[in-house]
Amino acid sequence: MTDNSNLLEISGWKVRQRNPSEPGTGRVILLLHGWTGDENSMWIFTPRLPQNYLVLSPRGITPTPLGGYGWQREAVSSWPLADDFDDAIQRLFGLLETIQDHAVIDIMGFSQGAALAYTMLLKHPERIGKLAGLSGFLPQGLEDEMGHQTLAGKKIFVSHGTRDDMVSLEQARSAVEGLKSAGADVIYCEEDVGHKLSAGCFRAMDDYFGR
Repeated sequence: MTDNSNLLEISGWKVRQRNPSEPGTGRVILLLHGWTGDENSMWIFTPRLPQNYLVLSPRGITPTPLGGYGWQREAVSSWPLADDFDDAIQRLFGLLETIQDHAVIDIMGFSQGAALAYTMLLKHPERIGKLAGLSGFLPQGLEDEMGHQTLAGKKIFVSHGTRDDMVSLEQARSAVEGLKSAGADVIYCEEDVGHKLSAGCFRAMDDYFGR
């Protein structure tokens, strides 16, 4: 398949972009990589997304000590709190306004990128449509948002591997329960893999995004 992506630099920020098949008719989706990733890490998912998506895959905002980038204010090894993502969220919404201002966006996040996606959803539910959280966790600090049916009417896709040795299965299941407590309808796919998306969950995610 031909790679029709562009690597952009917007105010010094690296962003990989794929234009929709028919400009102006599709939705926008953000691909949010995990800890130590970059703008290329999530691009493997792009061919599986509907062609009418404007796909944006930005580089994380902070270099990590292990190489690559992360989404926290400061690149530390501890688990981020929800407020640690405030800078990233502000920059991401600013990016969207720069490239193509849409009222509603979709998000696919992996690992720390999934934690960022959950935080964006709970803090700004009116801005987010579909969301897929892959091998992720729900950061602490979102209890108020979860207690008020913030996500009523939202359908969210979550996947996790039972042999994930980076983000525990307990954290994934806790995230599912937290999202449900906020009113979301969660499609949960759990299979016998490590810190990655299984083939079966890949197919289930295809169905979710309506490929």
